[in-house]
Amino acid sequence: MKSCDFRFLFASVFIVTSARLWAAEPAAIELDLKTDFRPVEEAAAPRVSSFAEVLEPIQESVVAVYSSKIVRQSMPMNPLLRRFYGDQPDRESRVDGLGSGVIVTPDGYILTNNHVVEEADELSVRLNDGRELKAELIGADPKTDIAVIKIEGDGLPAAILANSDALRVGDLVFAVGNPLDIGQTVTMGIVSAKGRNDLGLLSAEGGYEDFIQTDAAINMGNSGGALVDADGRLVGINTAILSTSRGNIGIGFAVPVNLAANVLRSLVRSGTVERGFLGVSVQPVTPDLAEALELPPSTKAVIVRTVVEGGPAETAGINYGDIILRVAGQAVASLEDLRLVVSQISPEELVPVDLIQDGEELTIEVQLGRLPGTGPSELLDGVEVVPLTADDRLEMRAPEDLEGLKIETVRNGSPYARRLVEGMVVLEINRQSAASLSEARQHLRSGRNLFFVFYQGGFTYVPVLVP
Repeated sequence: MKSCDFRFLFASVFIVTSARLWAAEPAAIELDLKTDFRPVEEAAAPRVSSFAEVLEPIQESVVAVYSSKIVRQSMPMNPLLRRFYGDQPDRESRVDGLGSGVIVTPDGYILTNNHVVEEADELSVRLNDGRELKAELIGADPKTDIAVIKIEGDGLPAAILANSDALRVGDLVFAVGNPLDIGQTVTMGIVSAKGRNDLGLLSAEGGYEDFIQTDAAINMGNSGGALVDADGRLVGINTAILSTSRGNIGIGFAVPVNLAANVLRSLVRSGTVERGFLGVSVQPVTPDLAEALELPPSTKAVIVRTVVEGGPAETAGINYGDIILRVAGQAVASLEDLRLVVSQISPEELVPVDLIQDGEELTIEVQLGRLPGTGPSELLDGVEVVPLTADDRLEMRAPEDLEGLKIETVRNGSPYARRLVEGMVVLEINRQSAASLSEARQHLRSGRNLFFVFYQGGFTYVPVLVP
């Protein structure tokens, strides 16, 4: 066969084969796709063109909060001049602060942030109707960044509180406040996340974080303002943002109103926040640990590492190695979860603890103790104080205008017993006035604290280390 005939035959076979392959139908693939091809206006809920009627009541409840404090600064001086002219008085300057707040009772109690009113010498609020009123600090809780102030009034427009535990990611929310002092402003967003407790925003105070995250615009001046739901009910107190520019980038945080309301009740009742104490240290049950303990990999719980001797947990029968599932019906999957749940329960209250002990799931009733340092008259763990009286001044031969807190009792075993003694009068903490217990507590911080005290007829400084 000639070469050209061979090439013709090969080409014919290739064309016929290719044609058959092209003509063959592909194998059918069935996909179970859920589809909805209706137009948006037909598929979605009825359109809402305005939330004005819903927001009008809460706008009356949100106020602007103004604070001011006097800052004293020592002026450096040439030693030679000091020799002839003596020490010069400190230079004083006034520092103003700005924030927002929410009226929550008709008689004038207002929720705001601790950092809005911290160290303030004077407080005032401006209502939405333009009135400006003096405000009094009732108490503050740096561990949650919540503070309570009060104005005089009757029949004031109080916000309606919702159940913040019922919030869901995706729920519509509004932020109401006074950003940059331009006047009351409302912004809209959604709940971006719940239960943010690892941000470190309150770590310096050993705080309790359980933030609602939202993309509703929050800027400087919004702190202490209202986060409300689509029904205009208060669900949170706007507190902080994360930003690379110090401005809003859609990552804002609010303290849930359930937590803020607990702090409010405690501060109004006693001027402090009394927190429950369980008396255990724990670690989370990871999937690997769950497998080792022969538990389902999805188990959300904590395992007890140590138990405080003589504490509420030991007294109730909780042991090392027990696996705690729930406290008071609330799931606990981390140390932060456990601290938060227990901190919101009053001391002495009897609460159910669901746990696994020796492979058996059971419920143990525990009577909580009081978290050290949160008693009605405790300044620090085991250190009880009372306001200095005229009789005390006379007995101590102290100046008539001396204001401070007299140490009434230092409990045996208190970690501060070597530094602070009964009869000592605390005048300042970290160079800030300690004329009242709530004021003194605000000035305490983790680490080294400088106490200015009056004792045995003289004034002196005492360094105190607080964990």
